Amino acid sequence: MRVLIIGGGVIGVTTAYYLAKAGHEVELVERRDGPGLETSYANAGQISPGYASPWAAPDVPAKVVKWLLMTHGPLVIRPRPDPAMWDWLFRMLRNCTALRYAKNKARMTPLAEYSRDCLRSLAADCGIEFDTGRRGTLQLFRTQQQIDTINHDVEILRHFNVKFEVLDRNGCIGAEPGLADTKANFVGGLRLPDDDTGDCNLFTTALAEHAAALGARFSYSTVFFEFASDGRMVTGAHTSRGFLSADAYVVALGSYSPNAVRELGLDLPVYPVKGYSLTMPVNDATSAPISTIMDETYKTAITRLGDRIRVGGTAELAGFDLQLRQSRRDALERSFLDLFPRGGKPEKASFWCGLRPMTPDGPPIIGETPIQRLYLNTGHGTLGWTMACGSARITADLIEGKSPEIDVAGLKLARFN
Repeated sequence: MRVLIIGGGVIGVTTAYYLAKAGHEVELVERRDGPGLETSYANAGQISPGYASPWAAPDVPAKVVKWLLMTHGPLVIRPRPDPAMWDWLFRMLRNCTALRYAKNKARMTPLAEYSRDCLRSLAADCGIEFDTGRRGTLQLFRTQQQIDTINHDVEILRHFNVKFEVLDRNGCIGAEPGLADTKANFVGGLRLPDDDTGDCNLFTTALAEHAAALGARFSYSTVFFEFASDGRMVTGAHTSRGFLSADAYVVALGSYSPNAVRELGLDLPVYPVKGYSLTMPVNDATSAPISTIMDETYKTAITRLGDRIRVGGTAELAGFDLQLRQSRRDALERSFLDLFPRGGKPEKASFWCGLRPMTPDGPPIIGETPIQRLYLNTGHGTLGWTMACGSARITADLIEGKSPEIDVAGLKLARFN
C-alpha cells in the first residue's frame, strides 16, 4: 500500500516509521528542511502518561481570571477577530464539567500509557539515544488547596493502575534533592514514577533515519497545497513538487491540520495554543532537577535533559503568531529560579516558542474520516511527545485494517458529531 503523510513532526515521523516497518510504501511531505523543526523542536521534554489530563477541567473557568491577573501567569489571551479562536474557547468551556473531564481523561490516560510502552519498545529496537531519563514526574504543589483538588485525578490513576505517590515537602526533596536549595514555599507533590523524559527533536531526527532505512521517502522543503477529491475520496495531493497520489493519506500537520481538510468539508476543531521554552546548561548538578518537575502554580515543566535543563510553559492564545515575547521568558525564568536557584544558567538559555495543536476537549483526533482514504493524526496539544508512538501505531493499524490494541472509539473525529 502507498501512504502519503503530510507533516514531519514527531507525529508524522513515528507514523512513517510504523507503516514502513509494516512493509508499506511511504512518503512524507514536510515544508521545513528536516524533521521535527516546529512544535517538536524544543518542547518541555517530559513523557508523562500519568499527567495526561484535559485542560478543560471543572475548576478552569474560575482559574482563568486568576491566571490572567497574575504578573507571571500561565495563561495569556491576545484577543483578535478570529472566529476560530472564540469558537474553540466556547467549545473548551463547554467541556469544563466533572462528567466531561472524567470521560476525556479516561480517553487520554490509556493512550498515553500505551504510547509510553510503544516508545520504550521502539527505542530499544532501534537503539535510539535522545537524552532519555526514566525517573518520573513530580507535580509540585505550593498550597494545600492545590493538593486538595487531586482526589479525582488520583481515582482515575488507580482505575488505570498508574503508579503514583502523594508526597509531603520532605518527600518531594527526597525525589528531587535539588529542591533543598529553594526558599519557595511548597507543601507537597504528586509523583508519577513511571513517567519518562527525553529530547523530542533528537528522537524524531534519529527515527526519520531509521524509517528511511526501511524505505520511507522524506520529501523535505516541500509545501503541501491542498488535496484533490472526487467528493467521496481523496485522489491525490497538490504540492510544491507536483501532484502526489497514494492509497491512503495521513494529515499530521498539528495546528495547521484544519486548513488542510477544510476544502474537503471537514470541520476540525484544532486551534494553536502557543507555548514557550528555555533550554539552558546545567550549572550545579547537585542543585539541578534530576527528572521533570511540574510547577502547578505557574504551569511550567522543568526537565533535565542530559547536561541541559528545559523549562517549558505558558498557554498563549494568539493565533499563529510566533513572536518571542520577553514577558514569557521572564515567567519561565521566575518559575525555574524560584525552585532551582543554583541549578542552571538561564542567562545562557536559548528561547523558543511553538504552536500546540489543541482540541477543545483534550484527546487528540486519530483515525479515519468521512472522506475515504483520508486519516487524521493530530490535535495532541501539550502531549504530542507523550502520545506520539501510540498514536502512530494506532494510525498504522487502522490503515492496515487491523484492530488497535486499545479502544480508540473516543479518539476519532466522529466524537464531535
